[in-house]
Amino acid sequence: MKRHLNTKDIITIKPSLLHFLQIHDSAFPIGSYTHSFGMETYIQAQKITDKQSLLNFCKTYLFSNLVFGDGLFVKEAYALALKQEFQQLKQLDQLSHAMKIAKESRQGSIKMGKQFIETILPLTDSELVATWRELIKKKEIHGHYAITYGIYAAHCQFDLEDVLAAFLYSSTTALIHNAVRAIPLGQSAGVQAIHLLFDPINEAVELVKEKTLDDLSNSSVGIELASMEHERLHSRLFIS
Repeated sequence: MKRHLNTKDIITIKPSLLHFLQIHDSAFPIGSYTHSFGMETYIQAQKITDKQSLLNFCKTYLFSNLVFGDGLFVKEAYALALKQEFQQLKQLDQLSHAMKIAKESRQGSIKMGKQFIETILPLTDSELVATWRELIKKKEIHGHYAITYGIYAAHCQFDLEDVLAAFLYSSTTALIHNAVRAIPLGQSAGVQAIHLLFDPINEAVELVKEKTLDDLSNSSVGIELASMEHERLHSRLFIS
């Protein structure tokens, strides 16, 4: 005999979870598909040619760049936004700007930040987000993506550990999606590469959680140099 479902049997997914998934969807238009952050230089130099060399690049980007840079900025922006510390948020944005050595790295982060805030603005009534956008329009701040993302995550009251994991995941997998086009690499190899990054990303989250702004550093010199060289490539698929 068939048992019919009633409304009590239906599990309702929280809207906040759905929105969390939405802003991390690869189709969410923040422009990550237009940036390689130096990866395209490595691809054209035949230093990234397959799944393993791509994974090596992504791990370097994750542990030498994101953990001690944008990952920390997300965490700090989240904490400051909860306390409405606008002056300190502005200083954090300046610090983020100074940390990015290559012009293309800086511009890529700013473009993604601006695209992100323009996309989320119609989705929220947050005064904090609206004020941050006005500061960007007045050119009082640069509006780097990690800072803007951390502010919005705090406004939405997403769990911080989830926020860090999602940010690091989306930042590295965006590179893989772009590499699939640029190398080119098969879709299956791209999926496998993403799966192999799960443990490194979890490890990176734990590192970010225990670090402070005193640990800020930029040791990914090769990636920064590759970003600088990018504008002189013979042909380019990406902006950075």
